[in-house]
Amino acid sequence: MATPLCPYFKTCNGCATQHIDYSIQLENKKKTLQHAIEYNHIEIFADKEYFYRNRMDFLFFEEGIGFRQKEPSKRVDVEQCVIANEKINQLLKELRDFFKTPIDAFDNKKKSGTLRYAVIRAPQNNSKESSISFVLNSDSPRLKEVIEQVEQFAKQTTAENILVTYVVPEEEESTSEDYIIVKGKNTLREIIMEKTFYYNVQGFFQNNFIMTEKMHMYVHNLLKKYNTKDAYLLDLYAGVGTFGIINAELFKQTTIIEGFQGCVDAAKINLQQNNIKNATALCLDATHLRRMKFNKPLYVITDPPRSGMDMKTIQQLIELRPEVIIYISCNIQQLGKDVRKFKRYEIKSAALFDLFPQTNHAEAVVELVLLKIKLITIDVVIGK
Repeated sequence: MATPLCPYFKTCNGCATQHIDYSIQLENKKKTLQHAIEYNHIEIFADKEYFYRNRMDFLFFEEGIGFRQKEPSKRVDVEQCVIANEKINQLLKELRDFFKTPIDAFDNKKKSGTLRYAVIRAPQNNSKESSISFVLNSDSPRLKEVIEQVEQFAKQTTAENILVTYVVPEEEESTSEDYIIVKGKNTLREIIMEKTFYYNVQGFFQNNFIMTEKMHMYVHNLLKKYNTKDAYLLDLYAGVGTFGIINAELFKQTTIIEGFQGCVDAAKINLQQNNIKNATALCLDATHLRRMKFNKPLYVITDPPRSGMDMKTIQQLIELRPEVIIYISCNIQQLGKDVRKFKRYEIKSAALFDLFPQTNHAEAVVELVLLKIKLITIDVVIGK
């Protein structure tokens, strides 16, 4: 057993395993992955147990700013989050000092009120790239008044970028394409393996910088073991192109495919920023791979959302017969289900990356290699 670092551990609905020694947390996650993919040789990567997250979504409620309790209808007011990095906690204090209770917070039952979330992002390797996105109820009659408050806050906060994001009452999302910039800009920057990546404040990017870089180095080293100088790489569910850009130098040509146009636009910028000449970024739903022509030998990196890969996508990948598929997943149970569908492939290696200490979640990387069909010749002797 371990002593939880967080004073809200028994009430907050965030972390679930602070009472468990970290070594045991890792062992439990390893066993979960072993069982899910039916493969025992798991390599484990871990780093900071606390103060690691570079994005947190804080709820506004009348009595304060914080998270949902284990009892869904209740909220817990927090002064500090022990899994958020230091910059996020500094910005949380600035929010708490400015927005005094009672707060004009959104009431989910009444569908009224204005302030819903404060989404704070603070890239670990660059403290000058922080942002706060205020998520507001677009139907509130007090929008103008609250936006004026946000503008006043923007003048005194140490956050470089301030946005206002609008969502309708029925939505639970904390991001939206409907937003305005109050201060700074709408993009942030991370540097991974000496490559620069810009991404939209409203978009997805991994929340644990140290472990993200470890994972990219691991995947890069996996691919370096193969002779790929005349091969082709498909980076599927690519986001802003991180895997494709980091590994493009190993391949003759790289195709980056992502279904969200905003991420594709960022990927194109990132290709230019990193002077990558042998890669293209395309907006395409992963279920429509048949619309594309892929040269061989083909290698695939796939990093789908928690829901996993659509069966249409899996079938099309099987038809493409890539030499290697590197499957990255934040949902180990779904990973296990999807891996079993690649009947012509076997697992060569698997690794667990603990991007989410003190929770039951983890990231996994599975290396799948195409089974080679052995031709057996039979000599038939016909007697006379």
